[in-house]
Amino acid sequence: MLYDLAIVGSGGAGFAAAIAARRRGLSVVMVERATTGGTCVNVGCIPSKALLAAAAARRAALDGRFPGLATSAGPVDLAALVAGKDELVEALRAERYEDLAADYGWRIVHGDARFVAGPALEVAGERIEAAHYLVATGASPSVPPVPGLAEAGYLTSTSALALRELPASLVVVGGNYVGLELGQLFSRLGCRVTIVEALDRVAPGEEPELSAVIAEVLADEGVEVWTSARLAEVARDAGGVRVRTADGREARADQLLVATGRRPVTAGLDLAAVGVETAPSGAVVVDDFLRSGNPRIWAAGDVTGAPQFVYVAAAQGTTAVENAFGGARRRLDWTHLPRVTFTAPNLASVGLTDAQAAKAGLACSCRVLPLSYVPRAIVSRDTRGVVKIVADAATGRVVGVHLAAEGAGDVILAATYALEAGMTVEQLASTWAPYLTMGEGLKLAAQSFATDVARLSCCAA
Repeated sequence: MLYDLAIVGSGGAGFAAAIAARRRGLSVVMVERATTGGTCVNVGCIPSKALLAAAAARRAALDGRFPGLATSAGPVDLAALVAGKDELVEALRAERYEDLAADYGWRIVHGDARFVAGPALEVAGERIEAAHYLVATGASPSVPPVPGLAEAGYLTSTSALALRELPASLVVVGGNYVGLELGQLFSRLGCRVTIVEALDRVAPGEEPELSAVIAEVLADEGVEVWTSARLAEVARDAGGVRVRTADGREARADQLLVATGRRPVTAGLDLAAVGVETAPSGAVVVDDFLRSGNPRIWAAGDVTGAPQFVYVAAAQGTTAVENAFGGARRRLDWTHLPRVTFTAPNLASVGLTDAQAAKAGLACSCRVLPLSYVPRAIVSRDTRGVVKIVADAATGRVVGVHLAAEGAGDVILAATYALEAGMTVEQLASTWAPYLTMGEGLKLAAQSFATDVARLSCCAA
């Protein structure tokens, strides 16, 4: 049988593409070498956020921030907690992936795929031919070449979420979003955590004000954070794992978690055999329309080297189908792409940072509003955080919004709409904002460009 579309990979990009193709009445076959559903539902977004929610509940029971409210939390039964997470993952995988594929009516073939001349795919001895092919194999944890690391053994984000016994201590290598989320997660579950970051601050891609907030919060929660700490050597002995940095700092722990990024998965696909180029990172090289060097082979999601978010992967999967079968010649634009790190508080950003705006030649005006001026944070008794707005000084147009706040991941959606609409600071300052919401912080930060918000009453417009 000649299919219209053959997809390698069953994650967010692959499923979005399959749905888009089936809605066009096209025949689809999907190849998956491991568990259906890809990273997000199995070992990424869903399981990590489920465990982060559990850790947040335990932290709330221990922090004692509200007078007259006595709470406590006992030791964590990690095996039971992870079993509950696995049950949730299995239910969502069945509902949102396996059952969905059956409802839309496409075939899923399990096995390792490789391209052969034609182009065609070979999977477990079967030759699969299609009018077009989509590579949507995602990415996997990247591990740096550190002396002794392989011999000592280590956890990745995948294996860490499968632990059944809580380690007493943990060293996390990497202080970006994965390392920060998992470091805080294990700390809140009762583990002694040290985060080791090679650059001069954690969350190095965010505004410095956001990095400072999360560093302070982690310190308050007992997490030790090392910055400018490049890992030089790892060893394991009867006392656990020992890490040493290039500047001579040493730490010991029961376990070591490596969270230093993710690398596109293309090994074994034999892409070169069908004229598809890969970058040094392993990413499939595609044009603006997601077409590879072979006009019948496309790629979408993390394997392209695009921003590694499932909503990006899904958008690319749909776009690839529109371009391959509809001649849409559609391009995706990352200008107002929001991102969230699900620490507590969340770190959320959209648009340009102060430094990026300056590099782009914009004369910028910025305001940083501490959460001590946001009523929602005050009544919640946690004012650790900021709202930062980056604006074009010449026009007043908002070009970037950055938050460290509880619920910032939800607030950033409103900021994304504001940037998409081309709103100015003045317009944002005069927009309705419900009182006692974290979203009101956007309005207050915009007001701070022209007003001393310290001199406003609680609900002053």
